[in-house]
Amino acid sequence: MSQNETATFGGGCFWCLEAIFRQIEGVTDVVSGYAGGNCPGTPTYREVCSGKTGHAEVIRVEFDRGIIRYKDLLNIFMNNHNPTLKTNINGTYGSQYRSIILYESKAHQKIAQEIIYLQHEKGTKKILTEVIELKQFYQAEEYHQDYFTKNKEAAYCSRIITPKLEKLNKELYKK
Repeated sequence: MSQNETATFGGGCFWCLEAIFRQIEGVTDVVSGYAGGNCPGTPTYREVCSGKTGHAEVIRVEFDRGIIRYKDLLNIFMNNHNPTLKTNINGTYGSQYRSIILYESKAHQKIAQEIIYLQHEKGTKKILTEVIELKQFYQAEEYHQDYFTKNKEAAYCSRIITPKLEKLNKELYKK
C-alpha cells in the first residue's frame, strides 16, 4: 500500500532539480512549478523570471514514504544545489532561483529546520534557504515538464544537468 506525500522545494533552475528527483527510488512524480510569492492569479514563466511575483522556480515531489523519507529527500535537495548563494535581483541570479523549502505540515517544517541546522554544524557556509509554509503551488507550463528527458542534447542539459546526474549517481551507488 503506497503512503504518498508531497514535498516542495526550489534551488536554482527547476529543470535541474526535476531531473535529479526523477532518479530517486520512491519518488512517484515530479512537477515543475512556481511557489513562494504573493502575486494575484496564476504566474507565467516570463512573470516569474521578471522577479516581480516573488515566486521561485520549484518542484513538487510526490513520494512514497514507505520507500523514502522526507528527511532523505531534503538531504538530496541540500546536496544538489547551492543553499548559500544570495539572490540578486539586478544580477544574473534572480530571486526566482533562491533556495527554498515549502512545508505542508508542522512535522515537515521541523525536519527542514533540523536539516538546515545540521548543514550549519557540518561547517557549511551560512545557509540562506528559506523555510516557509506552502500557500499555493502553480504548475509551470507544459514545455517545462520533464524538460531534461525531452531535451537531453540541448546545451544547457548537456553542460549543466548531465554532470549533476552523474554526481548524483556516484553518490547513490558508491557502496
